[in-house]
Amino acid sequence: MPRRKIALIGGGQIGGVLTQLIALEELGDVVLYDIVEDLPQGKGLDIAEASRVDQFDVTVKGTNNYQDIGGADLVIVTAGLPRKPGMSRDDLLITNAKIMQTVAENIKKYAPNSIVIVISNPLDAMVTLCQKVTGFAHNKVIGQAGVLDSSRFATFIAWELGVSVKDINALVLGGHGDTMVPLVRYANVNGIPVMELLERKYKDAAKAKEVMDAMVQRTKMAGGEVVKLLKTGSAFYSPAASAIAMAKAVLNDEKRVLPTCAYLNGEFGINGYYVGVPAVLGANGVERVIEISLNEEEKNMLNNSVEAVKVLVADMDRLGF
Repeated sequence: MPRRKIALIGGGQIGGVLTQLIALEELGDVVLYDIVEDLPQGKGLDIAEASRVDQFDVTVKGTNNYQDIGGADLVIVTAGLPRKPGMSRDDLLITNAKIMQTVAENIKKYAPNSIVIVISNPLDAMVTLCQKVTGFAHNKVIGQAGVLDSSRFATFIAWELGVSVKDINALVLGGHGDTMVPLVRYANVNGIPVMELLERKYKDAAKAKEVMDAMVQRTKMAGGEVVKLLKTGSAFYSPAASAIAMAKAVLNDEKRVLPTCAYLNGEFGINGYYVGVPAVLGANGVERVIEISLNEEEKNMLNNSVEAVKVLVADMDRLGF
């Protein structure tokens, strides 16, 4: 049986880590594409030369030719530029939308039967544009954000409570940005509500809420925190690891319930937009969206986040994409 083929569009930091993780887990043969001459070839060669040490048999190929992604089963898109000093929001959107348009056209041409996972920012707009240009079924074009945001939330909770992060269940909904919605009420440690444990720790409900509010805010600003510390660049390991969780769910038909930027057809009262929600991921991409009950405060926060997504999509339409 031939190995699966995974195409990675964008050979930057995230693309390099994705290549290594895919090879280590032997998820399939990798084609790493980038527009910069020799960059993907160099990264691909470097990782391939570790195959004996790391004991993997998949092939790794770097390329500057879109034809090499031909027949890919899965495509992960990281291509795009970070916002630079003095760059307006529209400038960033125009720049990355142009990149995504070219990427999506080539995915449509050379990998028409693939499932696509988008990581590029601004995430919600880029997923929308990728689906529009490829014309693929909505369930086969999805965005990675919620897995990462939820992992960040879970990490901060584990540190605060002094327990293993493996036992933390945390969920973040909405758009990938300042309006994301970490669901405090659903956060738990193997079924035990996090707020209950915080109240026991501090013996003060007000203090517990203050601590949780700080973790929620840190989750929302987590990407910026990493950027500030790195000074040149943005997070790359955690976004790549999060995309791999989604890739494994699709390639191995795992039916995992993961927070995914998925297209909604009335779920959560939202119609016609890509929004971060819990979804079952399997061989067909998003196999179904899982609706959960939200109280009024949670609904209002989610609707506020959706409004931010609508503004992004409207801006993209206004700019001609």
